[in-house]
Amino acid sequence: MNKSSRKLWAKHLAGQSTQSPKGLDAKALLKKKPFRGRILGVDPSLRGTGLAILECEGSKYHLLHSETLKLGNKVTSIGCLGKIHELVAHLMDLWQPLHVSCEETIYVQNFKTAQIMGAARGAALSAAAIRDVPVFEYAPLRVKQAVVGFGRASKEQMSNTLAQMLGLPQALPFDQADALGLALCHALTWVPE
Repeated sequence: MNKSSRKLWAKHLAGQSTQSPKGLDAKALLKKKPFRGRILGVDPSLRGTGLAILECEGSKYHLLHSETLKLGNKVTSIGCLGKIHELVAHLMDLWQPLHVSCEETIYVQNFKTAQIMGAARGAALSAAAIRDVPVFEYAPLRVKQAVVGFGRASKEQMSNTLAQMLGLPQALPFDQADALGLALCHALTWVPE
């Protein structure tokens, strides 16, 4: 019987299934030790990169920091890439995350958009590469499945769910919520080798 990924993830996150959603080894996920340490979540964008630092203590998660790097049209594209790298490097040096969780390259029909998104990702991830911090990439669908239980959840649903899960006083702006979702997805689904 074929089940949808959404149903598999919902059952998996509720601890009701050992069947693997989207190629994950669910048995390994159920046996794994909880992630401990800090994760930097990065939602890259040329003019609005979202960043979040998540502290993981077993099954307890705390948002330590989040921000959106907003860059106006007066900053050149190359200037934006430099600012993205600088901020990610600063946050990595300040918070010392064990891992970086970043949005996977997604398919877009417009070549120029794809090129800009790729450049923003590269600027952010180069800071991790220079510091030998492992980078893990997740598709937006997988992040939403892990956090909300529904891969087509809206940005508003994602932000509100994260606020409830982590006891935040209010929902985060979408770029920051996406970065936090990436970090939490990594904490919930990463299996050590």
